[in-house]
Amino acid sequence: MSGTGLAVRGALAVRTGPGAVEGEPGGDVVVGVDGRVVSVGAVGPVDGGPVGVEVLDATGCVVTPGLVNAHHHLLQTAFRTLPGTRGVPMREWLGLMAAAYARARVDAELVGLAARAGLAEALLSGVTTVADHHLTWPAALSAAETVDLARAAAGAADELGARLVLVRGSAGDDAEAAASSADAIAAALVGDAPGGVRADGRVQVAVGPAGVHSDGEPTFRLLGEVAARRGLRRRTQANEQVDVVAALERYGRRPLDLLDEWGWLAPDVTVAHLCEVTDDEIARLAASGVSATHAPGCDVPMGWGVAPVARLLAAGITVGLGTSGGGSNDAGHLLADARLALQVSALVGRQLTARELLDAAGAGSADGLGRPELGRLEPGSAGDLCVWDVSGVADAGVADPVAGLLWAAPGRRPRHVVVGGRVVVRDGRLVTADEREVARGLSRRLSGVAA
Repeated sequence: MSGTGLAVRGALAVRTGPGAVEGEPGGDVVVGVDGRVVSVGAVGPVDGGPVGVEVLDATGCVVTPGLVNAHHHLLQTAFRTLPGTRGVPMREWLGLMAAAYARARVDAELVGLAARAGLAEALLSGVTTVADHHLTWPAALSAAETVDLARAAAGAADELGARLVLVRGSAGDDAEAAASSADAIAAALVGDAPGGVRADGRVQVAVGPAGVHSDGEPTFRLLGEVAARRGLRRRTQANEQVDVVAALERYGRRPLDLLDEWGWLAPDVTVAHLCEVTDDEIARLAASGVSATHAPGCDVPMGWGVAPVARLLAAGITVGLGTSGGGSNDAGHLLADARLALQVSALVGRQLTARELLDAAGAGSADGLGRPELGRLEPGSAGDLCVWDVSGVADAGVADPVAGLLWAAPGRRPRHVVVGGRVVVRDGRLVTADEREVARGLSRRLSGVAA
């Protein structure tokens, strides 16, 4: 914070988060100099005192908490729409992506440039926190060298003003090397901070094998030991197309059977995708206390399935929302993916509501990260918020402007975005960097990579 409070004034509605009463309070959100929400709803004049108060006009707008992308692969921002990667089996897709990474020579520079582009895209679409499940760590790197890659991603977040959760993942890495790297990254980025969250709340470290299709019990066990020793969250992927097939071929069992046996069905674990789950597996997930992340923008166009979100919610499972990476989704627009989740939900259960998906993209994602201060707008929560203009023709005729955020105007940009009380997007433009320069930086790095 700069020592200045913030008041967002005159909104049509403020979506505070789960449990909000129908007909959200209109008016104002006030954020204090500490970057925390002071009040929500119509208030009188704001006394800024000696530090003053910056005012953002929200006339004709809906205000929501900053969105939380619970599952991204920021490196894949550099590998969108690659030839041959659409409409193919997941096993083939994984090989094509691995070849692309090898050609591009993944290093700290590329990781930083891709993260910078992906995080800029996130902020410009209302996402204030991104969980980056980073799975590509060149085998030749020492643990100390992997810290350079992690620092590059964290540095991009600090520059742009976004929050980042760096998930030290593994996709077939040597188990001991992955654990040593995870320990070194946590020590360098967050030290002994509780929950693996840096003191300012801007950077968090977690661990997560890609799934049982790529990593065996030793990797899950050793990364789990790092998480337990350092108090980190754990994340993985399960029950996508290749995951189920590989588990049955290799172990004669389903992925969740293995995760349960290996100690990875627990309250500190979030499982992404879950496209193909049985009623018995849903009951097991609910009993274990794990949370889930829905990623329809990846799973639907790739033909990998649709998670039965309504059934997960009915079982009491916390569900967040993620975009996954550019190698399968090609966009990091979480609100657009929430809209897609609405559209496909009735194919696998009851029709979800816009508010359920907004809450999944906020509080649901945040809770899976162990961050209850995010994804909500209530006194004491982080001052992360989005101001969405609903006064244009795309929203004309919309009776419910909160639901209209999803049903109308796919791909909309927010008018303003605030992170910790700091304006990082103003009038649809990045405050912290030049959008085109960010894009050019990544393009220059990729220009010499052979197709």
